[in-house]
Amino acid sequence: MPSILVENLSPFYVMEVLEHAKKLESEGRDIIHFEVGEPDFITPGEICESAIESIKSGETKYTESLGIPELRETIAKNYNKNYGQNIPYSNVVVSSGSSPAIFMSILSVINPGDEVIITDPHYACYPQIIKIAGGVPRKVRVSEENGFQIDVSEIKRSITDKTKAIILNSPSNPTGAILEEQVFKEIAELGILIISDEIYHGLEYTKKADSVYQFTDNAFVINGFSKLYAMTGWRLGYIIAPEKFIRPIQKLQQNLFISPNPFVQKAGITAIAKAKESADLMVKEFDERRKLMLSELKKSGFKIANDPEGAFYVFLNISQFAANSYNLSFDILNKAGVAVTPGIDFGDGGEGYIRLSYATSRELIVEGVKRLGSYFKNI
Repeated sequence: MPSILVENLSPFYVMEVLEHAKKLESEGRDIIHFEVGEPDFITPGEICESAIESIKSGETKYTESLGIPELRETIAKNYNKNYGQNIPYSNVVVSSGSSPAIFMSILSVINPGDEVIITDPHYACYPQIIKIAGGVPRKVRVSEENGFQIDVSEIKRSITDKTKAIILNSPSNPTGAILEEQVFKEIAELGILIISDEIYHGLEYTKKADSVYQFTDNAFVINGFSKLYAMTGWRLGYIIAPEKFIRPIQKLQQNLFISPNPFVQKAGITAIAKAKESADLMVKEFDERRKLMLSELKKSGFKIANDPEGAFYVFLNISQFAANSYNLSFDILNKAGVAVTPGIDFGDGGEGYIRLSYATSRELIVEGVKRLGSYFKNI
């Protein structure tokens, strides 16, 4: 029998949608993918060449468990330049993607039964990672009516003697909202350790997202290379943490993951040092796609209360059409040939919504929204 831990984990519904979409494609169906949060761009050539040269030169062995010093230094310098900080590279740990970074951060902080505050809706994997670490996710609802901003008074009411941390995600997956500076500041002043998931930093369109160290040093930064540099499959992320947590995280890395891939780490150095122009062009294109998807949705009669400010998602309210976003998503896929993510994937606060990713071509955005419009007119 599977363990109770595994039995109590929820599926990652977006992957179930993707898998069914792939099955339909294998049967000859034409499917438009709005479900996955993955850039459709090829990783910039300079990054690929760097990895290839690294492999050719024999850099295929284990590295230091914290990551190679050159990459850690590059990450620290880039972060300090972007946010006006002075973080030493010794506070940086390189990881095999941002998901292991979140996992190790939570493991290094909580004891069994401790609580971690998250928003609702939230990135689908947060509560599952907290549960795997032995913790308890405590949810604070954010709403469309408030621009998906966090009500700090609700956080205060959620704090107990078991509260060890709060996870913030700005720009947000799934809503695309950027946390307001004053809200960020007020949360920092609560004194709770903050785990700030900043994987969508750089993918901002209306204003720049703040970083947690601008407000407090009682925090972890989680980031990576997947979204901004179109490197999802490379699995490269990092943690910036207070010095007292570096050794605990190092021990976790040694036991769970050993070390990140050496040639991928070299590619990460190149990404920061040489791929800014490529990244900027991708972000510019994402912004054009964002505007296009919003325009097409509104022309098709959908109401958008809050235009997304970052990431590459539109969180679309469909509560007037259906109460079960999971069933609705599969019905849309089967009947309209459009793969979307059910809002329930992001918690109870996401029910009544579907998430649409505009990380695909303009042509497919227009066609996909057209299909969605036809589908909803006929239900």
